[in-house]
Amino acid sequence: MATVTKKELIDNIADATGQKRIVVKKIVQSFLDHIIVELGKSNRLEFRDFGVFEVKHRQARKAQNPKTLEPVDVPPKRTVKFKVGRLMKQTLSEPTDAPELDFTITDEDEANLKT
Repeated sequence: MATVTKKELIDNIADATGQKRIVVKKIVQSFLDHIIVELGKSNRLEFRDFGVFEVKHRQARKAQNPKTLEPVDVPPKRTVKFKVGRLMKQTLSEPTDAPELDFTITDEDEANLKT
């Protein structure tokens, strides 16, 4: 199992789409920034077949320091929950049958990119 970095992902998308790396980098970073902003507003993000990001609120609780066994107060906090979508779940359960993705950019796509 390998780790894919954001840089490698951007390079893969640029190669697959034929777009310049800098354009793909700006789009990917903008996408990630918008996800962070929306989750910061406690909005739910749903991407069909991919999954759902939701903000969950954790209550304050008592925990224990494992070294000293002293009780510790853990404050309430917000965290992000991700629920896997249908296509990802299917791909993860059957890795040999992973769907082929078509990254071909049509003339119509190209025209939409320029507007």
